[in-house]
Amino acid sequence: MTVTFIPCNEQHIEELQKVGIDTFIETFQNQNKAEHIDAYVKTAFHPNQLLKELHHPSSQFYFVQVNGEVAGYLKVNMDDAQSEEMGSEALEIERIYIKQSFQKQGLGRYLINQAFEIAKKYHKRDVWLGVWEHNKAAIAFYQKLGFVQTGVHAFLMGDEEQMDLIMTKTLS
Repeated sequence: MTVTFIPCNEQHIEELQKVGIDTFIETFQNQNKAEHIDAYVKTAFHPNQLLKELHHPSSQFYFVQVNGEVAGYLKVNMDDAQSEEMGSEALEIERIYIKQSFQKQGLGRYLINQAFEIAKKYHKRDVWLGVWEHNKAAIAFYQKLGFVQTGVHAFLMGDEEQMDLIMTKTLS
């Protein structure tokens, strides 16, 4: 199995949109109303929105590929791109998704480790993320990697407000 980590750019917009929508639906369709998911993906993964995020100097998207096929993606934010004010010493993992067909192969851990390396490259002390309070498997995964809950914030799924746990890991 050959795993590669590829920075995304404008040429990847269609694939980024597809993997973003597909993985979001795979992850949340069984616990949320279809109309809420539909409203969210139409906005969050609209090509214009993705281009705006790709062009932000403090945001970065990456694909993880397995044997040349996109298996998932990572989006990190720093400084003013963070979805919460966490300061200049923090890096946010805003999105980290692996296609179901590629899960349980160590790719989530691989992407987290890549995020840690990006944080170190930019001299960030903390890495944080938001995870839905009902996503127990993801919470356990992040705890296993050393993240601890440091707060909560609201996340809008369509017009439904949900609660995300903010989990943080301080890098050594």
